[in-house]
Amino acid sequence: MNRLTFKQQLGNTATVVWDIIVIGGGATGLGIAMDAAQRGFRTLLLEQSDFAKGTSSRSTKLVHGGVRYLAQGDVGLVKEALHERGLLLANAPHLAHDQEFIIPYYKWWQGPFYGIGLKLYDLLSGRLSLGPSRVIGRQAVIKALPAIRSEGLKGGIVYHDGQFDDSRLAVNIAETATEQGAVLLNYFKVTSLRKDGNGKINGVSAKDQETGETYDLQAKTVINATGVFADEVLQMDEPGARPTIRPSQGVHLVLDAGFLNSTSALMIPKTADGRVLFALPWHGKLLVGTTDTPLNDHSLEPQALETEVNFILQTAGSYLQKAPTRSDVLSVYAGLRPLAAPQKDTDSTKEISRSHKVITAASGLITITGGKWTTFRKMAEDTVDTAIATGGLAIVPCATQSLHIHGYTTAPSAPAPLDVYGSDVEPISALIKANPVLAGQLHPRLPYIKAQVVWAVQQEMARTVDDVLSRRLRALLLDARAAVEMAPAVAAMLAAELGKDKAWEEEQVKAFTAIAAHYLLH
Repeated sequence: MNRLTFKQQLGNTATVVWDIIVIGGGATGLGIAMDAAQRGFRTLLLEQSDFAKGTSSRSTKLVHGGVRYLAQGDVGLVKEALHERGLLLANAPHLAHDQEFIIPYYKWWQGPFYGIGLKLYDLLSGRLSLGPSRVIGRQAVIKALPAIRSEGLKGGIVYHDGQFDDSRLAVNIAETATEQGAVLLNYFKVTSLRKDGNGKINGVSAKDQETGETYDLQAKTVINATGVFADEVLQMDEPGARPTIRPSQGVHLVLDAGFLNSTSALMIPKTADGRVLFALPWHGKLLVGTTDTPLNDHSLEPQALETEVNFILQTAGSYLQKAPTRSDVLSVYAGLRPLAAPQKDTDSTKEISRSHKVITAASGLITITGGKWTTFRKMAEDTVDTAIATGGLAIVPCATQSLHIHGYTTAPSAPAPLDVYGSDVEPISALIKANPVLAGQLHPRLPYIKAQVVWAVQQEMARTVDDVLSRRLRALLLDARAAVEMAPAVAAMLAAELGKDKAWEEEQVKAFTAIAAHYLLH
């Protein structure tokens, strides 16, 4: 994916009429672009920052039905998500895989209680099941999770769910969309909605954030897929409109893998505030989270609250032999869930639906809210179906259920750090063969190599140090201090690829260091 080429594809903006313009380049927007292009619609996606910059790169890294939602009785949502989980693992095996989870229990009644619930979870997954859940004894739990607190332990329940790399999947979905004919542009901000004499939306005005150039773009339909920013676009359509989004913050801590010392993941089914907590191995580290804190505002770089950090540390510490402390935290990251706002005032996100909603305004603006990563494909399908009806587009059925995501391969996974690239391993290896310097490691504490930076710029539309170290590579999430130390070398490589000067390099390092400060506990 080359941004300059895509900009050229905008062509004569006075005459080009897009079938669909998608605002927002997170999981939902990218999924919509992929679906729409696959159906043959002329599709343009505009993202104000980088793809998956917000919520879509800050998840718990799970492709799951949602055990918690099952406990709340939302069987329909769980069944849909489990079906989508199976499809994603089949279509992107280089990024999504089966992960074993263990729920330890310390009271006898919890074994059958959780066991029955997880049997229903198995049942709802149908033919796309990843394997049956089962009850195991105390010694089997200790063998599988040697770092678990063993005092009072009675046994455990094993179940299976999916795990993935969220921003890597976002990039690969973007690549899939472009292969299907879509045009995608990051750092392109929609500044206003264009309407005809009858008040119907017929396009957008947008600004290239890098050059300052502005564009007036025509479209038959416009889709608002901006997540927590959805209300800002709705305000462009109808100033003073009632808010549709209630952001909820989820925080994760990243620790050394030795705190769990297992390839299995730990699931704590009920914390002090009635939620679930996960501790799962991911890219050689241990990811622990999450929280669910209602917020009244949102930003591209949300910050973890002290109460959230303390809650995760205390809860994890009560289940692990060695309790983690603040000094053990390698990185802390916060993401905002774009939950559909409740109709009545509430401070509990438990009352806010996790289901997605597709809303069509009187102007024809289509807005998709709610949902989660696991169901991105189904959300896209529902949204494009709505766009067909709203924009009078040709009726073409969705065919993404079996569409392989870019990078799909049945070959064995490559060793880290190239394990997430799937079929792209071969061309990356060719880069290294042509220039062996690119095999050099960027930092001794992380496996990433220079070739990945070059690939990110040349093929994955990375424009900044943050794009590379946060989302093309996952360095910032895995070890924030190491990421800061890598920044100067990455900035120099980016500058060489993009034709930038030394002043740009220095500004990039400064900007990234400021972002990374939010990921460090001081």
